[in-house]
Amino acid sequence: MTFDPEELGQSGADLAETLKALRKRAGQTQTWLAKRCNMSQTRISNIESGKLTPTIVDVELILRTLGAPQQTVREVLALARTANTEWQDNWASRRRGLEKKQAELAGLESSSTEFRFFLLSMVTGLLATPEYVRASLAGSPGDQSRTVAKKLERQSVLYDDSKMFTFILTEQACRSRFLAPVAMAMQLDRLVSLTRLPNVRIGVIPLSSPMPEIPLNTFTIYDRRIATVETSTGVLVFRDHRDVSAYLDEFETYKGFALFGEQSRECLSEWSMIFTRQH
Repeated sequence: MTFDPEELGQSGADLAETLKALRKRAGQTQTWLAKRCNMSQTRISNIESGKLTPTIVDVELILRTLGAPQQTVREVLALARTANTEWQDNWASRRRGLEKKQAELAGLESSSTEFRFFLLSMVTGLLATPEYVRASLAGSPGDQSRTVAKKLERQSVLYDDSKMFTFILTEQACRSRFLAPVAMAMQLDRLVSLTRLPNVRIGVIPLSSPMPEIPLNTFTIYDRRIATVETSTGVLVFRDHRDVSAYLDEFETYKGFALFGEQSRECLSEWSMIFTRQH
């Protein structure tokens, strides 16, 4: 399915209006629909007003209850899938302030308990040293001190043992030179230390590891409900269970090629020593 970024912003309102129109065309009230869908009237009202984006399952149930024809079902489900996808472009994030993006991520981390990160080209902020965080923001305009502080503040979530983290990093993500050799060695040493946290698993995929397919994007999965996929110009946020499940499957594939535990620490320590010798 092809997503047009402009459509992603409008589809939620279109879906709300379409569902409301279908109910009225069927001559039914919100109370009637809520009862037969085993939902609250407040939920139906929030869906029809656009305050709440319904899941694909919600939409399927509403359409079936209203007796919508198959062509309408196909069209509305396609609209629902688009409504469950969000586009966050880099330019808009910079206009709003990158520290606000950090606050949004902190909120998402607070409300989630299981995290899966596939890191293709660089270390994520949760695992980064202060020097690495600053280097990752070097191309952003303006004073980034507050954004750096927010990124480092978010790292405390790693020490919440009610949450489980699995990070998979390619060798490229670990070894790409964003810093001077000694600082890169310190970054890799930090990864080694974090592998010893009981709720954090860090796996690495060496370049020598045979891969069935070439990874294309960095992505993160929050519980089993949201997947965020990074591109060069922004982030796609998927909430449709089919999209999230596809990324869960992809993550499991990469996990099968990753080294964990002592093998991971050995790789990271070896790469750290290479940077140390370059100093």
